[in-house]
Formats: sequence, C-alpha cells, structure tokens
Amino acid sequence: MANEPQETGGARRLISTAVGDVRRVRVAVVITAATLLAAVLARELAPLPAVLVFAAVALALAVDQRRAARARAADTVDRGLGTEALDLVIDATIAGVPDPVIVLERGGLVRAFNRRAVEVAPALATARPLSFALRHPGVLDAVRRAAEEPGTAGTVRTEMAQRVPTERWWETVITPVRLPPGPGRPAGERLLMVSFHDLTPLRRSEQMRADFIANASHELRTPLASLSGFIDTLQGPARADTAAREKFLAIMRAQASRMARLIDDLLSLSRIELKAHVRPETPVDLVLLLRQVVEGLQPLAAERGVVVAFEPPPGGVTVAGDRDELVRAFENLIENALKYGASGGRVDIGMALTPAAQGEEVAVSVKDYGPGIAPEHLPRLTERFYRADVADSRAQGGTGLGLALVKHILQRHRGRLGIDSTVGAGATFTVRLPPLAERLPEPDTAHPVG
Repeated sequence: MANEPQETGGARRLISTAVGDVRRVRVAVVITAATLLAAVLARELAPLPAVLVFAAVALALAVDQRRAARARAADTVDRGLGTEALDLVIDATIAGVPDPVIVLERGGLVRAFNRRAVEVAPALATARPLSFALRHPGVLDAVRRAAEEPGTAGTVRTEMAQRVPTERWWETVITPVRLPPGPGRPAGERLLMVSFHDLTPLRRSEQMRADFIANASHELRTPLASLSGFIDTLQGPARADTAAREKFLAIMRAQASRMARLIDDLLSLSRIELKAHVRPETPVDLVLLLRQVVEGLQPLAAERGVVVAFEPPPGGVTVAGDRDELVRAFENLIENALKYGASGGRVDIGMALTPAAQGEEVAVSVKDYGPGIAPEHLPRLTERFYRADVADSRAQGGTGLGLALVKHILQRHRGRLGIDSTVGAGATFTVRLPPLAERLPEPDTAHPVG
C-alpha cells in the first residue's frame, strides 16, 4: 500500500505521454495532408517540393518523438534508482572491491555489504545497525563523525585491531556518498561507505623487523659484555696472573668466534633474501656434496663421540642449485644433529627419490637419536633466533639463525624442509628438492621428463 501513490503517479504520467504522442502524430498528419491537397488543387507545387515538405514534417515528428522517448527513459531510470535498481547498482559496485566494504544509510543501518566484509564482522545483516555486528568503539565513533559532517567532504579514517580468531589490523575509511534525487528520496540524502584496508602484513613485517633488531642486539651484546669484563680483569687484578690470563684469553677467543659466527649468519641471511627471486640453475651432484660435508664434520663427530652413517642411492643425483648455499644448509642440519643429538651416539643420513605432485623429488633426511624436540616448538624452529632450549643452544655455540638460513636457502631452490620429532626418540629433518631432470625438457619434445 505504501507504493500505491508512486505507482499511480507513474501510470498517469505514462498515459499522459501516450496521449501527447497521439496528438502530435495527428496534427502532423493533418498538416501534411492539407499541404499536399492544396498543392495538387492549385497546381502551384511540383511533386518534388511536395515530397520535400512531407519529409520535413516527418523529420520534425521523429525528432519530437525521440525527445519524448528520452524524457520517458530518464524518468524511468530516476524512479527505478530510488528503489530496487539503486540497491542492485550498490551491490554490483562493492562486490568488485577487493577490500571489505559496508554501505550504511541513515541511522547507521546496514544497506549493503560485500562478501569480504563478513571477515571483519561475521554477524552483518542488512537493515540492522552496524553496532550489532561491529563493536569497535573507534570505528563506531568515526561513523558518527562522518555522518555529522555536511556534504561529502567528511571522510574519516581510523584504525582497528582484532584479536580473535586471529590477530589482524585494519585501516577503516568512512566516505560519505551523495545519492541522486528521486521519488521518495530528498535532495542531498547520503550513504556512508565504510571500507577496510588490511594492515596485517605491514604490521607483522614491522614487528618482525623490530624483533630481529632486538634479538640481534641482544646476541651481540652478550659476548661483548663478556669481552669487556675479561679485558677489565686482565688489566686489573689478573694482570700478573699467567694461569688466569690464559684461561680468560681462551674464553675471549670463544666469545669473539661466537660474534663472528653471528655476523656471518646475518650477512648470509641478508644475501640469500636479496637473491630469493633468482632461481639457481647450476647442476650440483648432491651425493658428492653430502660426502664432502660429512667428511668436513668428522672431527666434530669424533669430538662428540657420534657415528655418522651416510647411505646414498646407487648412481648420482643431480639438482639445480647454488653449491655454496646447499653446503651451508646441510652443514647446519648435520652439525645440529651432532650437537643436540649427541647423546644418541649416531646420526643417519639418507637419500632417496620419492613421488611428488609433479614427478619425483630428492629427499635427504638427517636423523639423530637424541632427546628429541617437544611438539610445541616444531612450528617455530625456523624462525630467526627462536630456540627450543636457549641455555643449551648458547652453550653449544648456536646463533639461533641456522634453521632460518636453511629455510631461506631451500625456498630459493624451490625446496622445502620437514621436521619430525618425538620427545625421547630423536628428530628427523628432511630436505626435499626437485631433481635436475624435472627442470630440463628433453630435446625435440614439448614436455618435461617426469
């Protein structure tokens, strides 16, 4: 019943327009017929001028009809945008926006929202207040301030943090949008478009950078403090104590070596990250590389009383990679097994070709039989400076960057690292790399070797 006056008015306008068209056609026909009849009776007009007169009248009639059609179309569009057509336009517009968007009407009621907006406020529903679905005081206050501003110059920005179900940060922009006038809509009526831009990657990057600087500073400060303390002791009370001097100098050398390793790891990590987008393509014999790494770590294995067993498959296995980086990755993994799994007395290194989503891949496993790693630590072991046991790691001379280096090296080589461990039963670190045969197509064929 509420739409009856509007529909009745539209019907009246349609009837009035049709009557006007009929009248114009009738007048034009009468004028044309009268002109032709006068020309024939008076023999004053030739057939050609008569035709020209008729054409001119017909053209004027067509122009008049076209203007009337445009007026009717404009009136129809104007009336349609006031109701369902306007909602369809709004829905279609915000559906293509990659950010979450909510459109509000008077009183803060939700007029429309796109699919991504549900990520921000799962309880969103049209014709309900925004405060029912989004209970962030800062955003609601920004919506109120934007609604109070005159015209469309009241754009308001604010930030919002969400803690559940995951921690996320959003920049919220509230923009007033003026509606075109139409039946049922007063001139100057506005909607509010509330858009959310995801700041989470930026904030996490900033947090990682801050944590990295803090951890690096801490790792460097500790050996520096030791060096300073021993230097003061040697210059003071232990100046003439030969035994103390030799003991302190040995500790100072160990601390200096620790600082050198940390700086070397930091520089290596930086270099690898700078080349992360460059895919290495040099053929590397992985069996020969692993033999050299194992031989280089034999003195450490003998010192820790650990037997290292390496069982390569028959024949060679070639991968595309940077030899120095792969040596660094496998040195870190095997050295960790020798240091933290020494109580098991054995480290097994295996290599095999295993099925993968696209052909085969090379799997190299490094297994120790030490105390193992608690499951809560496994997801974070490749984070920079993360340690399952801080005291043990520092006692072993670790920098906290070894597994982070391994992860970044493997990512550059399009490989991945798997970690499997059971407390009391050791740990297994598995490196998976695509073999070189999968990277290069055979001559005269269009398909790579599988």
